[in-house]
Amino acid sequence: QVEAIAEDLPVDAVKTGMLASAAIIEVVARQVRKHGFEKLVVDPVMIASSGDSLLDPSAVDSLVEQLFPLASLITPNLREAEVLSGETIADLKGLERAARKIRRRGTAAVLIKGGHFDDPRRSVDYLFDGAEAVRFSAPRHATPHTHGSGCTLAAAICAFLARGLDLHHSVERAKHYVSQAIAASFSVGAGRGPLGHFHGWWNVMNESTDDAACSSTGGQDSDAK
Repeated sequence: QVEAIAEDLPVDAVKTGMLASAAIIEVVARQVRKHGFEKLVVDPVMIASSGDSLLDPSAVDSLVEQLFPLASLITPNLREAEVLSGETIADLKGLERAARKIRRRGTAAVLIKGGHFDDPRRSVDYLFDGAEAVRFSAPRHATPHTHGSGCTLAAAICAFLARGLDLHHSVERAKHYVSQAIAASFSVGAGRGPLGHFHGWWNVMNESTDDAACSSTGGQDSDAK
């Protein structure tokens, strides 16, 4: 699949998700090197929000050794950052220590996603690129429907990098997008629902529908007169 896309289309940025095993990680790393993908966002996807392990423990070393050196950015959540750094993250200072330790493992930059912090008012993500540390904060929305928020953030960062934004502004824009998507999240069946990824389109559609309704109402009033 990678070969088919890389041979047919220009690839401006790449994001990896759950890779599951060392064998898969090695194939992905080989393809990244072969095709010279320069903007690579690695979302480790090692531990779910529930605490369940999503990556074979034997594959963690492969992830660090094979993909971290190729990555422009890695985006662990709090639990993943604790595993990768050996730090217990209980506050922002712990977040900073963990980010610095993870970056020393070979990646260009690390963004620790702070969505699992207990702060009921703000969600704070921490970016460290070796030269500068930046916190990105957004209001926390009162909804349980946040399924896929971490994956969405990494994918949005990748999309903005592909559009030519630098890393700082890509993270900033992605954080804003995800915050709005969480505000527009909804319930689908049992469990936590997904984000409203298309909230921008929905707003446009709603406005168009409202405008059409107003025009229709206006026309009826005019006819009545």
